[in-house]
Amino acid sequence: MKPCDDIKIADFSWIIQGPLVTKLLGALGATVVRIEGIGRTVDGVRMYQPFKDNKPGWNRSGYWNELNTSKKSITIDLKNTEGVNLAKEIVAWSDVVLESYTSGTMAKLGLSYEDLIKIKPDLIMAGATIYGQTGPRAKAPGIGTTIMALSGFVSSVGWPDRDPVGYSVPYTDFMTPLYIASAILAAIDHRNRTGKGQYIDCSQYEAGINFLGSSILDYNANDDNTIVPLGNRSTYASPHGTYLCQGNDRWCSIAVLNDEQWISFCQVIGLPELAKDDRFSTFPARKENENELDEIVENWTKKYTAEEVMETMQSAGIPAGVVQSAEDLMDKDPQLKSRKFLWQLNHPEIGAITNSGVPIQFSKSSVEVKSAPCLGEHNEYVCTKILGMSDMEFTKYLESGAFG
Repeated sequence: MKPCDDIKIADFSWIIQGPLVTKLLGALGATVVRIEGIGRTVDGVRMYQPFKDNKPGWNRSGYWNELNTSKKSITIDLKNTEGVNLAKEIVAWSDVVLESYTSGTMAKLGLSYEDLIKIKPDLIMAGATIYGQTGPRAKAPGIGTTIMALSGFVSSVGWPDRDPVGYSVPYTDFMTPLYIASAILAAIDHRNRTGKGQYIDCSQYEAGINFLGSSILDYNANDDNTIVPLGNRSTYASPHGTYLCQGNDRWCSIAVLNDEQWISFCQVIGLPELAKDDRFSTFPARKENENELDEIVENWTKKYTAEEVMETMQSAGIPAGVVQSAEDLMDKDPQLKSRKFLWQLNHPEIGAITNSGVPIQFSKSSVEVKSAPCLGEHNEYVCTKILGMSDMEFTKYLESGAFG
């Protein structure tokens, strides 16, 4: 028994944000029907690198397969009248509809919330858009990396004496799904109690700003309009940084959060006298002499492997973590192995593949990760097994071009 066994989701979303929502809910037991177009309207992530064996193909992207585990795939041409009718049949079956197009797109297709509640009055529909459904930017295009700039993240990344460096990863795409999944489950609970569905309007832009609370507070309290990049340093810990260790490009991050940890840290590195040194004995003093302190720390870390530094620090109650490579995460990390976070799956086209799981464990329920589907793999299954169509009805849709 899984926590979301009875939930049925029609997933019109694409790229990262929406698919991550249904990856989570699918692993928790929800039946997710992933609806894609073909040609230009196929999910672009299917062509994101890396590809298995470096061979490009609709079903070979490691990125797409990681984001779309535990789902069924059906292709529907939403510019085809019969395709829209087929999509509406899936909506009538579902509890939840998720989409992540620019505001207004679903309405142009005849699939707006107002259209769909005529079919399913208690429907829950979630719009996972960049800016939300309202406001002057609602219909503007955008992607996670530009939202990282707009929401203030880029201002906070880099070094104080250099230009902003930006992000190569659209972190807001990975933050927002947690809000959306929570909102969907809350709406399901509300419907179970009241019998009423509702529309959920989620803005990735606003979700990102939630993670900049300290900067917003500083502006409100002190009228300080500056978001200062700190490099590896922190406003509340010292030493706080990533330090070179033995080996080829091996590093370990260390954070000393208070004076008690500072005393332990000095003992660990064999310099207990530093704890009483006026340059470092208090947090303000350590911040004032941080360049000198970082040099002392790295002179010690360079004598040991990153793993030795981490384990020594953690044993003394000091937060520390190896800067891990993909090989470390996939093959060596004992914590991930112990918790069985990585799943070895068999993909129908590319064979054996390792996918991440769900960072949640239940004492009374199970979680299961299944391989991501090939494009249109479940066209017939969705129609005949999930929707209960006859072979004649399925053939009618097939001949109409509804599947593209």
